[in-house]
Amino acid sequence: MTDTEHNLSRGDDGDGADGGDALVAAFNAVGADYLFCSSGSEWAPVWESLTRRHRDGEPAPAYLDLTHETVAVGMATGYGLLARRPQGVLLHAAPGLLQGSMAVHGALLAGVPMVVASSESTTYGDGPGQDPGGQWYRNLSIVGGPHQVARPFTKWANEAASLHTLPTMVTRAAELARRAPPGPAYLNIPLEILLEDWDGREAKPAVPPGSTHTSPEEADAVAQLIRESRNPVVLTETAGREEGGFEALVAFAEAWNIPVVEPDSAVCGNFPRTHPLHAGSDVGPWIDEADLILLVNCRAPFYPPSRRPAKARVVVIDEVPQRPHVVYQVLFADRYLEGGVANTLRQLTKRAKDLDANAVTVRNAAQQRRRAAESDAIASAEAKAATGAARTEGVDPVLVAATLRRLLDGQDGIVVDETITHSRTVRRHLQQDAPDSYFYVQGGLGQGIAVALGVKLAARERPVVLTIGDGAFTYNPVIPSYDASKAYDLPVLIVVFNNRVYRSMNLNHRRFYPDGAAAQTGEWLGTDLHRLPRLAGFAEPFGLHTETVDTPAALAPALERALKAVTNGTTAVVDVLVTR
Repeated sequence: MTDTEHNLSRGDDGDGADGGDALVAAFNAVGADYLFCSSGSEWAPVWESLTRRHRDGEPAPAYLDLTHETVAVGMATGYGLLARRPQGVLLHAAPGLLQGSMAVHGALLAGVPMVVASSESTTYGDGPGQDPGGQWYRNLSIVGGPHQVARPFTKWANEAASLHTLPTMVTRAAELARRAPPGPAYLNIPLEILLEDWDGREAKPAVPPGSTHTSPEEADAVAQLIRESRNPVVLTETAGREEGGFEALVAFAEAWNIPVVEPDSAVCGNFPRTHPLHAGSDVGPWIDEADLILLVNCRAPFYPPSRRPAKARVVVIDEVPQRPHVVYQVLFADRYLEGGVANTLRQLTKRAKDLDANAVTVRNAAQQRRRAAESDAIASAEAKAATGAARTEGVDPVLVAATLRRLLDGQDGIVVDETITHSRTVRRHLQQDAPDSYFYVQGGLGQGIAVALGVKLAARERPVVLTIGDGAFTYNPVIPSYDASKAYDLPVLIVVFNNRVYRSMNLNHRRFYPDGAAAQTGEWLGTDLHRLPRLAGFAEPFGLHTETVDTPAALAPALERALKAVTNGTTAVVDVLVTR
């Protein structure tokens, strides 16, 4: 039975069909697996439609009832990072949209497709039909409509002003959200539209994007540039976000013998950290030394932006190199390849022939020296951290990351990272080496738990670990996140790097005012977190597994117990008091 037949038959037997049915049918048609909803009074028509479909055995996206907007959007982000298809997110009016806006902006930065909707009133009780309620007139409505508010932090924002156009507006929003660069689209759907009788017209299914290809002539020209270069390098931030991009980049780098740098601004894992061609995170040396820089899905490689490569030509490999949502973006490009990234890399891989053997030998030797130096530095840092095992207070953050690596080895785990001062330590010592195994939370802090839950929703069979600082942890809507974990059986391991301070803020204060009043008096404002209670304790009312670790000797056993709890279906929180 089609959605048209289903809803018309319901109207015939007096059950009624309205805009709520139209919206559910539309999300069903575009292939949304889930509706992530932070409840609002406008969604009663959707709830009624879903209940009818459940009663009648009709298809519908799975519905998640979530108690905070950041949790709803963050979970849609985490799910979309792996699914790479737009899901539905339902927020409440303009206030709910504003509450969730940081996470929506984070989805834009991470390149995650979704269709976000909220509502308003257009009649304020003076029109025909059901009364929308006085709250819209007195409190909820915003001048210009919520779609005006959403435009700066979404790919596209508009109003579905008619029930007749609502289904195809959802289709359009889903298709826009999925196309490069992927990101959130927003629809304002007035409550009166949701309550209006629906004629049952079908929503059009969303069609996956067609592929874009770099021309053979363009690929030939860039292949010749690579062939002629003696010291090329790849810089990438989000190649691993593209379907097949991780594998295509590995094949390309191996075919041409080119080292790959993942800057600190990397959004996800793009290249195996354990690979001989991985050249770390420091872009600096390459600015002066490289003669060819290949920016593969790299939004903002140079800092400050005016720091132009000394002698390198720059080739940008990116389907949409000039990101419309990036305020200031300097690429110094000499050539663009704007086909699909994975396909473009495959084309270039096929052209890896007639290489200068001497040049390859020289750069391989240089890369081997870099890798040896990096391996020695990692081993030295971990040995130093391990020697602190006799301490009676505090755990070296290097030991935390290295212990997690050991415990996750062979487990096909996924790490979601919302640390700041420890982010380099996490990436460097976890050594994630597989596609879709590492994601860094984008935008403002406070989304990490929800993103990790969304990742778990998309990969229930894989262990998911959130690494997070104590400052970021306190920004998260912790209670609604734990509720979601419990309600929808999404066990994750949360490891808190707790240094009892907003370290990044404190470091900036010290950097800007090294001899200032705070340095003289020791009064550092805006950064002290010692007054917070045990962070693991917030999980106890939900029956989650909790541990607080303050000595190196207690670390590994605590993490082992926590991972066992996660395997058995319970979220675990390990609050580690780190030394810095």
